[in-house]
Amino acid sequence: METGDFRGDVDRAIAAGDASGAARMLASAWELEPGSAMAGFVAARYGRIAGSLGLLQQRWAILRSFTVEPVVPVFKAGAYAAGIALETHLGEFNAYAQEILDPGSALYRFQPDAAILAVQTRDVAPGLWRGEPAADDVLSRFGDWIGSFRKYSKAALIVHSLDVPAVPGAGILDAQREDNAAEAIQRINRGLRALAGEYRGVYILDYHALVARHGRERWGDARKWLTVRLPVASANLPHLAAEWLRFLHPLAGKVAKCVAVDLDNTLWGGVIGEDGMNGIRLGAEYPGAAFQELQRALLDLSRRGILLAVCSKNNPADAMEALSGHPGMLLQPRDFAAMRINWNDKARNLREIARELNIGLDTIAFLDDNPVERQQVREQAPEAIVIRLPEDPMDYARAVRDCPWFERLALSDEDRRRGAYYAAQRQRVELERSVTSKEDFYRGLDQVAEIAPVNAQTLARVSQLTQKTNQFNLTTRRYTEQQIAGMAAAPNWRVWSLRVKDRYADNGLVGVAIARVDGEVCEIDSFLMSCRVIGRTLETAFLARLAADAREQGAKVLQGWFRPTKKNAPALEFYREHGFEVAERTEEGVLWRLDLQEKEIRTPEWIKQINDSRR
Repeated sequence: METGDFRGDVDRAIAAGDASGAARMLASAWELEPGSAMAGFVAARYGRIAGSLGLLQQRWAILRSFTVEPVVPVFKAGAYAAGIALETHLGEFNAYAQEILDPGSALYRFQPDAAILAVQTRDVAPGLWRGEPAADDVLSRFGDWIGSFRKYSKAALIVHSLDVPAVPGAGILDAQREDNAAEAIQRINRGLRALAGEYRGVYILDYHALVARHGRERWGDARKWLTVRLPVASANLPHLAAEWLRFLHPLAGKVAKCVAVDLDNTLWGGVIGEDGMNGIRLGAEYPGAAFQELQRALLDLSRRGILLAVCSKNNPADAMEALSGHPGMLLQPRDFAAMRINWNDKARNLREIARELNIGLDTIAFLDDNPVERQQVREQAPEAIVIRLPEDPMDYARAVRDCPWFERLALSDEDRRRGAYYAAQRQRVELERSVTSKEDFYRGLDQVAEIAPVNAQTLARVSQLTQKTNQFNLTTRRYTEQQIAGMAAAPNWRVWSLRVKDRYADNGLVGVAIARVDGEVCEIDSFLMSCRVIGRTLETAFLARLAADAREQGAKVLQGWFRPTKKNAPALEFYREHGFEVAERTEEGVLWRLDLQEKEIRTPEWIKQINDSRR
């Protein structure tokens, strides 16, 4: 449709009170044109309807040594399209050092969830940019800034690495020197990565690589730099915003846990039912190489702990023959945690995949070459993440690699072993079908629950679980690693982790409980468990340990809020089922209370519980 018609349609939907319809139109428009021309309109209209959409709230500060104002609307529009209402604090031009070092600055009064430190080489090391010897204090200054920020704020910090000039000041002589400018800048960048590793919640945005990907000579606009101190050409503003979004998604918990992929003309070229095994295009040479490259990208996702699934309209026998036997297939049936190969509509298949994997539909990304199928999924399963594939299969892999929904800032052992967990789950399902009662099923699992205070080794995973667990999560509070560490160090706070093993697999660290003792009352701040172990009575064992610890701390009452969301219905009756009574109701939720002197929560007899009370 014409841009004018689209804008009128959005405004008419807003005027009619149809916020969801307006949001769908805005998201579709942004998907087709994610750039500066559309950003202002998309951000402004989302801003008018954000209150009706239940968007995730995020507060980000941007500290900079150069003009970034034109990037901010693009960043906000991309965030809105992902379901995030982004409030920004833009630091004063080139005043980043003062803001970071002053504990009373506007930066810290803003109380951001995250901050971006965007400093370029020509500003922080002008001599080095011109080809002069490297300034020895550059890295130490970064160390002071990062250290001060972490001292005064628990927010995440994203630091731009330094960029290399397109043309060195010394010309070709620069390459003849052992300590040339490019090498000196890269040495500082290596030091920045080491610095970031010394702190929790500090990350490096590889600005040098970003500029190189899009061409150093084309990245900037000399006229804009000299007139308004904007070092990024208009065409590249969306690329910088997209790089920021790659950090926003995992920090805000807006990530895909599974990618469900079509087969014909997506995972391979051609239609298996018509072209047969020998007719589909899939191999090391063009045109089949494009589809192999997509499969490599999907394998990379699986190594990040992202599950793979098949969602295809096809004859199952034909499809499985290709998946199992085609010599060009890099992915094998064992790589997929779930398969739906039939003639049902794909929205229905996606819902079935979500139920089988016990994850939310809103954590499944759908990959299909057919725009009609993608649109049907948007309309019939609007919660799902629909990835727009380009028309040319040569660009499929790039579209997947650039997608911010697949980004991760850390990988735990649980992430790396996720595929094995789901293979073990299939064995558990077979056990459940073979026994006559739930109790026999539980006993047959030989479950072991290891409950321990959070420590340096488990801190990252505990934070990750608070960020991404939605279904069995009583309050859905999100915490960074540094916030978790702060609570764990406080004398009246307890942060517990739950690790589960059974006869089929080590499920890893799958549960988190956070509680605070205040006199005779112990209040549960957070209680959550991974979807893959829900419904096996492990939640009872975990709560029993929490109650016992509360008694040991002198508490006579254990209480906790249930704050409902669109996703945590599985936890709705948790407190009632364990003997708690309603103490208070508000618009935000229900406060449940248990008298520890009168009632005791027991660990189920079929669970072996191992407790570690060391802090």
